[in-house]
Amino acid sequence: MINFKQRELSHMLVDKVKARFPEVEMVDIMESPENPYSLWIKVIMPDDEDREIEARKMASEISADILMDYGYHMLAIATLRKSDTPAFAAAN
Repeated sequence: MINFKQRELSHMLVDKVKARFPEVEMVDIMESPENPYSLWIKVIMPDDEDREIEARKMASEISADILMDYGYHMLAIATLRKSDTPAFAAAN
């Protein structure tokens, strides 16, 4: 279960990345299915490949700081909008 501090830090991570890359959007926060002590922050990344690489790098650095400062392991995971998925398009 995701606690208040984890949720707060997840939003802080995305807000910091979004300040430099406005196209970044948070989609969801979830426990990793592989490790319940790790959180996955599902985000929409920039379409431009170079900007995506920079945004991922920035998110990784912030995640490392969170791990060192608070002990929470978080990963920013790139995802698609639900409306961008083939299954959604086929259903509509």
